[in-house]
Amino acid sequence: MGAWEDGEFIGCVLFSRGANKNLGSRWGLTTVDVCELTRVALSYHNASVSKIVTIAIKMLKKAQHIKLIYSYADPEEEHVGTIYQAMNWFYLGMTPGSYKYKDKNGREWHQRQVSVSGYKPQYGQLRKVPKIADCEKLPQLGKHRYLYPLDRAMRRQIEPLAQPYPKRERLEVAT
Repeated sequence: MGAWEDGEFIGCVLFSRGANKNLGSRWGLTTVDVCELTRVALSYHNASVSKIVTIAIKMLKKAQHIKLIYSYADPEEEHVGTIYQAMNWFYLGMTPGSYKYKDKNGREWHQRQVSVSGYKPQYGQLRKVPKIADCEKLPQLGKHRYLYPLDRAMRRQIEPLAQPYPKRERLEVAT
């Protein structure tokens, strides 16, 4: 969804099916019933981010048969999901941690982009990829998981599972 203020394009709110084809299976939803708020990319703007995202969600709800929106906040980027907290999304804890890999040139690879053999199917073709044995394994924190139900039935399923919001750690200033 594009975002404009005073006739000027200021960015977008991007919804997608996400990387996980089973995103809604826990809730009995198919890929047409659930989506992921993948990115909020805005330049300078006057309206609050929560207002811009709320408008985008209302537009999405009118245009699609979506019952649930997922989103994630990455603690590796020092995010705790402040925008989702401001919008009263439900916090369902953290996803399991994962790994990424660093090759001998220092390039980092997602765990799905490396293999034991050095070859992996990507986009329907067998491609050469870094071998796991040639890479350094780097542990990654899980991500904060937020859900936003778009109907009462979904809300009733999710609300009892909600956990307290995580807080950003505050740095203490030495005096």
